Amino acid sequence: MVHTILADVTTSVSELKKNPMAVVSLGEGFPVAVLNRNQPAFYCVPAEAYEALMDKLEDLELAALVLERKSQEELEVNLSEL
Repeated sequence: MVHTILADVTTSVSELKKNPMAVVSLGEGFPVAVLNRNQPAFYCVPAEAYEALMDKLEDLELAALVLERKSQEELEVNLSEL
């Protein structure tokens, strides 16, 4: 079976077990594909990249919510009544 690898750098599970931080540094801030028997098992993603990914995901979810509510009727609100 052929799999697309979505990373520029790959390593094996064995190498990851030997030295996890060395594997992370190989990616130079980008994900590293971890292979098990030459098949991608998972991606090792540095914390900073993961946090950026989660921020982008949240932005996409909020943008979808804005588009969903765009056509809703506007309501007048008086802040002193809240």
